[in-house]
Amino acid sequence: VQFVESGGGLVQPGGSLRLSCAASGSIFSIEDMGWYRQAPGKQRDLVARITSRGSTMYADSMEGRFTISRDNAKNTVYLQMNDLKPEDTAVYFCNTIVGTIPTPYWGQGTQVTVSS
Repeated sequence: VQFVESGGGLVQPGGSLRLSCAASGSIFSIEDMGWYRQAPGKQRDLVARITSRGSTMYADSMEGRFTISRDNAKNTVYLQMNDLKPEDTAVYFCNTIVGTIPTPYWGQGTQVTVSS
């Protein structure tokens, strides 16, 4: 199983970014997928989750600002992030979620920095 995240960068507060994650080595279309993030010195936390049927759920602080989506034909999951805040600065990762647990296979992540 392999995940390749992309789309991060430096953005000013209030700006937007769209992250992408290409997955391989798994049966993508039947699996729940999640975006996680890890800020320096902090644990890795779940940001958003999307089921195989497209149902979504978000961490409280992301509700209304972030949108997770997926394209099963491309084995890709996306995270649209709007109204970004400095506290959103972190490395963002995607992973398959089994039950409530991500797999042990993490990609390199993509750095998001929100700063003026």
